[in-house]
Amino acid sequence: MAKIRSVRGMNDIPPKEVLSWVYAEEIIRSTFSSYGYQEIRFPVVESTELFSRSNQASDMVSKEMYTFEDKGGDSISLRPEGTASCVRACIDNDLIRIDSPRLWYNGPMFRYERPQKGRSRQFHQSSVEVFGIHGPEIDAEIIQLSSRLWKKLGIEENVYLEINSIGNENTRLNYTKDLLEFFAPLRENLDDDLVRKLHENPLRILDSKSPEIQSLLKGAPKITDYLDEESENHFRKLINILEMLGISYAVNPNLVRGLDYYNKTVFEWKTSSLGSQDTVCAGGRYDNLIEELGGKACPAIGFSIGMERLILLLQDSGDSKLVEDQSVDCFFVCFGDESILKAMVLAEQIRDRIPNLNLKVNLGSESAGSQFKKADKSGARFALVLGDTELEDKVISCKDLREKSEQETMDIESLIDKLENSFKK
Repeated sequence: MAKIRSVRGMNDIPPKEVLSWVYAEEIIRSTFSSYGYQEIRFPVVESTELFSRSNQASDMVSKEMYTFEDKGGDSISLRPEGTASCVRACIDNDLIRIDSPRLWYNGPMFRYERPQKGRSRQFHQSSVEVFGIHGPEIDAEIIQLSSRLWKKLGIEENVYLEINSIGNENTRLNYTKDLLEFFAPLRENLDDDLVRKLHENPLRILDSKSPEIQSLLKGAPKITDYLDEESENHFRKLINILEMLGISYAVNPNLVRGLDYYNKTVFEWKTSSLGSQDTVCAGGRYDNLIEELGGKACPAIGFSIGMERLILLLQDSGDSKLVEDQSVDCFFVCFGDESILKAMVLAEQIRDRIPNLNLKVNLGSESAGSQFKKADKSGARFALVLGDTELEDKVISCKDLREKSEQETMDIESLIDKLENSFKK
């Protein structure tokens, strides 16, 4: 019978790779919490309308969503991004009216794209969303938060910040009109996909990866020249705050976001270490989305970190913490059914007394040599041996696997004292 393989673009994360994820997720959690952000969780499956209403012209809606009809005849989708879901959850739970919540979440998203390095069809994001604050100070805070996160992860030298403002709706309408006029005589230089983008969502051509298009854009009008007074003042104040905070940045007038609901501030943290998939974190303002999804008008801003790309960047950095296995501390080597059962009892006593100790009991009937090899491979410092002699004398033999020392034999209380002293946190 043929093996059943995982769905293309839906990848497993084996135990050794999980170590990197846990390391990153713990630092993300502690960093977000240190700024007073609270965790929120919401479903993986949402009404398709939630995403189609908020992003009508985006590729995400037109080509990439996993959408199907449930048994009740409703159209539902696996969430392709988290912001719309977070807004829906805040409206449903009346969070915005009560407070100006600063929230964070993480989890899987789903898009039907061509799998590449750092981009899967099931991918993961860690995100923050803030509601109810108008001023550029909150824009600066979430950029400051992300900057601190890079420092805590030890990758601040591997990322750089680009920012831009895409103004209000009138800004984009006026700019789009002139952008289309600029590209009108150049359409023969565009492939079908870029022509489609010009027709459906012209701003998307600005983030094309094509060197030819980027060369053409050097002569194109810049959206920063079309900003309304409020957006221009907001952007200027943001830049002043970033400079006060000592956060380096570059203004990129071609920087836009791929989703329709953004306005004013947009930003990306990029890296030169991952090839064409160079954006590690992206975000911006979406002041009109809450009202579009049925809530009362409310300013909002957020960002999302692509976890797959972040993990690749961490692994490329060679951080030794990523390869520190959450190893077993002690490994019970057992001989026969009676010794296995006794080891299970003793192991539970040890766990009660030393809760942070990682202790594994071998439950097979392998030879002594095989069990000691397994103990060594597990990363354990001590092998705890229970044979016929130990059972008869009611003792345990303890062998240090990392130092050249004689095997010791002791009772359970003496062993617990030894382990407590050896694994002091």
